[in-house]
Amino acid sequence: MIVLMGGQGVGKGTFARMLAERHEYKYIETGKMLRDAATTNQAIANIMSRGELLSFDMLIKLIADNIDINRDLLLDGFPRTLDQAKWLVQNYADKFNIHILYLNVPEETMIQRIQKRIRDGGGRTDDTDTAAIRRRLDIFRDETMPAINWLRTIPKIKFSDIDVTGPVDKNFNNILAALK
Repeated sequence: MIVLMGGQGVGKGTFARMLAERHEYKYIETGKMLRDAATTNQAIANIMSRGELLSFDMLIKLIADNIDINRDLLLDGFPRTLDQAKWLVQNYADKFNIHILYLNVPEETMIQRIQKRIRDGGGRTDDTDTAAIRRRLDIFRDETMPAINWLRTIPKIKFSDIDVTGPVDKNFNNILAALK
């Protein structure tokens, strides 16, 4: 199991797609999974429109329903909280070799990349709301970074901190090197 973690705009989706082209992973793109769920579930749509995270139970059910323990797995955007990270390790560390790839860039770079996404026409609807962007960055700092820092300490998983401020090709080569 490869788990891509990092803030908004770090390239989780880009690098996940590049990895998926090289290997037949079961690819769980958490953001897309949630956006798809929001089209049929108004409660999820309301939570996401406010830039907030789903409850633990709501998200865990969606994730668990998509995990196939018989396939190599690529997780993009999960876990995002300490409780989610603990759940993942508790439930899957004995079923997978888990490798966390923390895609690391400064917050200013995240904001610039989100703005570029909007300018290039590839932005999501929640990218256009400055307040929602700020809430997502605050949530990343306050809720996801504690999960990342905890995951660094777990001996039964592999953790790689990868600086992805450079060009995409160089960053991808750094990711591939970490996976060897």
